[in-house]
Amino acid sequence: FKRPRHTSFHASNSQTVFLNRLPLHTLRFRQDGFFQTIGLLSPVVLLNFRNGAHTEGICVPKKVTWNAASIAENMHDAKSYGFSFQETAPFDWTTFKHKRDAYVKRLNGIYEKNLKNDKVEYIHGRATFLNKHEVEVKLDDGSKQPIKAKKILIAVGGHPSLPDTPGAELGISSDGFFELEKQPKKVAVVGAGYIAVEMAGMFWAIGRSPEVEDLGLDKTGVHQNEKGHIPVDAYQNTNVDNLYALGDVCDRGFELTPVAIASGRRLADRLFGGQNDAHLEYANIPSVVFAHPEVGSIGLTEPAAREKYGDSVKVYNTEFTAMYYAMMEPEDKGPTAYKLVCEGPNERVVGLHIMGIGSSEMLQGFGVAVKMGATKKDFDSCVAIHPTSSEELVTLK
Repeated sequence: FKRPRHTSFHASNSQTVFLNRLPLHTLRFRQDGFFQTIGLLSPVVLLNFRNGAHTEGICVPKKVTWNAASIAENMHDAKSYGFSFQETAPFDWTTFKHKRDAYVKRLNGIYEKNLKNDKVEYIHGRATFLNKHEVEVKLDDGSKQPIKAKKILIAVGGHPSLPDTPGAELGISSDGFFELEKQPKKVAVVGAGYIAVEMAGMFWAIGRSPEVEDLGLDKTGVHQNEKGHIPVDAYQNTNVDNLYALGDVCDRGFELTPVAIASGRRLADRLFGGQNDAHLEYANIPSVVFAHPEVGSIGLTEPAAREKYGDSVKVYNTEFTAMYYAMMEPEDKGPTAYKLVCEGPNERVVGLHIMGIGSSEMLQGFGVAVKMGATKKDFDSCVAIHPTSSEELVTLK
């Protein structure tokens, strides 16, 4: 995105700058003209930190690819339900990739339009701090543009880490997976993060590193931990009074786009919306892995709960075969397993962990219950929807 040619706003003296490498919708925070309502005295400047990176990241193309894999799985399973297919042509990876890329591009166009509607200036370049109030942006044409601001938010994200081993350059990471023009026949995954599980050439998935190599943080006095992440408090404050950080670059441990969105909303409410105590509660954040089978989790694991609450922890487990597999041979049946982790005499649910078909869609609703402090009794009092897999969570004994 280029800087508008005709504008009366001079970015060199902005009130707030966002150093960003996140998807555009992350930055917009809301769909209701948010930037127009928080009372900014001047437009916000957004700086795309990594030149040429996918604006939409991997969230959307990953889910589209997972949908395609699910369709292939359903076609295989359909035989058990009496359906017969005659394959007339193999899966067309090229067509699928082009349609997926077009969908992502269309979404980006919508987000870009929303930013323009909110009169947000978006500068595409790579930024480096000159001091804690000023950054210099290297634009696509090679020119440089200095920008000063009272407040600067660092939301530059991260990038996949590569192993320090001979031949590492022969593998790819999640950044390169969606650029593959040909469908790989076999994939070996090195690592076990959620991205590694979701996308199985040689695929490096040994972790992620913050995108700070040439950001110039040494000129600001901002602290970093041993892995390069920026420590922040509950309000996204760094140790420098006018600098803030959120998303993958900070040390909160949640590398999830919705977490960055939520913390960004609350930070903006606090800085510009008059809500002085606005901040994101990082406890009980739901997350899922789009694998086969799907996996969802919110709250504490059983070991973490026992470490925190000791002998007051009680755990409820169930393993079963989902009705979806009733028509299938044993070797084609997938696992389903649920666990509730409760604590105290009232058995407050402090952890909920599910694996099986539908878990990714199911978790959002149960996440609300856990977030509100629901107890095992609250779960038991909910009338089950039958026949479903989710009814097992409200009938655990």
